[in-house]
Amino acid sequence: MPIRLLPPTLVNQIAAGEVVERPASAVKELVENSIDAGATRIDVTLAEGGQALIAVADDGCGMGPDEMMLAVERHATSKLPDDDLVRVKFLGFRGEALPSIGSVARLTLTSRPKGAESAWSLSVEGGAKGEPVPAAHPHGTRIEVRDLFYATPARLKFLKAARTELTHAADVIERLGMAHPGIAFSLSDGGRKVLDLAAKRGEPAAARLARIAQVVGREFEPNALALDSERDGVRLTGWAGLPTYNRATSAAQYLFVNGRPVKDRLVIGAVRGAYQDVLARDRHPVVALFLELDPDQVDVNVHPAKAEVRFRDSGLVRGLIVGAIRHALAGAGHRASSTLTGVALGALGSSGAAPPAFGHYPPPRPSLPLVRAGINAQAPIGLAEQVLGLDLPPAAPAARADEAEESAADYPLGAAKAQLHDTYIVAETAQGLVIVDQHAAHERLVFERLKLGLEDGKVARQGLLLPEVVDLGEAGAARIAERADELARLGLGIEPFGSGAVVVREIPALLGDGDVQGLVRDLADELAEWGAATALEERLLHICATMACHGSVRAGRRLSVPEMNALLRRMEATPLSGQCNHGRPTHVSLSLADIEKLFGRR
Repeated sequence: MPIRLLPPTLVNQIAAGEVVERPASAVKELVENSIDAGATRIDVTLAEGGQALIAVADDGCGMGPDEMMLAVERHATSKLPDDDLVRVKFLGFRGEALPSIGSVARLTLTSRPKGAESAWSLSVEGGAKGEPVPAAHPHGTRIEVRDLFYATPARLKFLKAARTELTHAADVIERLGMAHPGIAFSLSDGGRKVLDLAAKRGEPAAARLARIAQVVGREFEPNALALDSERDGVRLTGWAGLPTYNRATSAAQYLFVNGRPVKDRLVIGAVRGAYQDVLARDRHPVVALFLELDPDQVDVNVHPAKAEVRFRDSGLVRGLIVGAIRHALAGAGHRASSTLTGVALGALGSSGAAPPAFGHYPPPRPSLPLVRAGINAQAPIGLAEQVLGLDLPPAAPAARADEAEESAADYPLGAAKAQLHDTYIVAETAQGLVIVDQHAAHERLVFERLKLGLEDGKVARQGLLLPEVVDLGEAGAARIAERADELARLGLGIEPFGSGAVVVREIPALLGDGDVQGLVRDLADELAEWGAATALEERLLHICATMACHGSVRAGRRLSVPEMNALLRRMEATPLSGQCNHGRPTHVSLSLADIEKLFGRR
């Protein structure tokens, strides 16, 4: 077959296949053009999910008839004044959106520049361009796209239900709205408003946070940690949600690069890495990250619809994101999500309430009575002394609860008052009360101490008076033996012992009298899951988390008043103590007002 040039209409349809995947893609291109035109209000209307009609109206600078004729030509744009494809400073710049949409739909442009006496209208139908005619229209531009994909009917079968397509369009507008809080946006399906984002004024950061709260939900603002970090000319601002404020999917993770909403796998991986030891594996944090860097350092041309970017120094960007989020989380200390209070009140108010989304709590032991703190507390203090590093006096077998009582007003987590079901500590605070899961809280404390020891290369060890022999089978014992040198860094002294077994001679001092057998078996299973090719160095934090779980105060362990208060004080001084290593909250706070509501006093 001879080589030939394709006709312009077919070329435009091919471009449309790259740029206009669904109605939401057309909405994105048109709304970006409105933003670039300096609009302060953008109204979008969709009929039948965008298949029948997409209308975008703005109050931007508008176009005259000559500009309108150029706007529907391929590769015509006003957004590259110096012909530099690298230093792109606008959202839309490819010069393909309008001709591409016009090649597969019926497109009508109506526009009036500011100061012009009249408006003009231009139609493009299936790639056939008409002539501008006078029209009535206020300052700004209105673009109508009717019968999307009528010229390429094969594309119609790939469209979803109208409601689904409308949801995709709403997501596009929300993301653009978060990047540009000073612009008002609305989305209608022709009969009702689906989205109405009022313009936010005032200080830029406050306006941006208010717009994010409009999109994500009002509870985001009180549960978000501010980010502001810069490294080698790359600046990161935004907000990261508390670990206990999370979602089932990563849909609520927003990234903006120089004001452009993008989805980038590098950033998703960086966010997951930053939360790796404070969030359950099946939960996802809520973040809004705004990166600002020189256009030379990022390529926005790697995707036809500009949905992805490529960073020149991806390691720098990843390190900046991980470091900034971890620093913010560490600064949050024992703070936990305020939404936990609502979950707790719901559970108290309705016995049939659904379990909280953040994970599974250890079940209470209903056969045990409510125990006043310290009464008949016969468990030795040794473990708490050892792990918390506090010099506590021995507890008398029948110590009174009010002995050595601390003032509730002196500490954020208050003073211990009771222990319920040998699992939960109840503390009185100046504002109300706090309920602490003793195992989850202690697990975080041990984990943080192990991390510090690992960073310093000084994990304190203790020799076992009677070495533990653990039967793992041939394969399990071989895996542990192969990694013995690496495990030694964490304070585990393990050697082969006959066929299919290992002997444990030393353990980290922080583990006290933890379950050594269970710990080694879990490590053997995890090594099997990771495979021999995975360096243990990459998994040390996860190993620390496993060890911390086995070395923590267990549910069912009765604690004395000094032990409970020691646990609370250490929580207040330990970063990330608002959640355990698996992402579950360590405590729930109830204000006096919340308690009064439960009893109808408010």
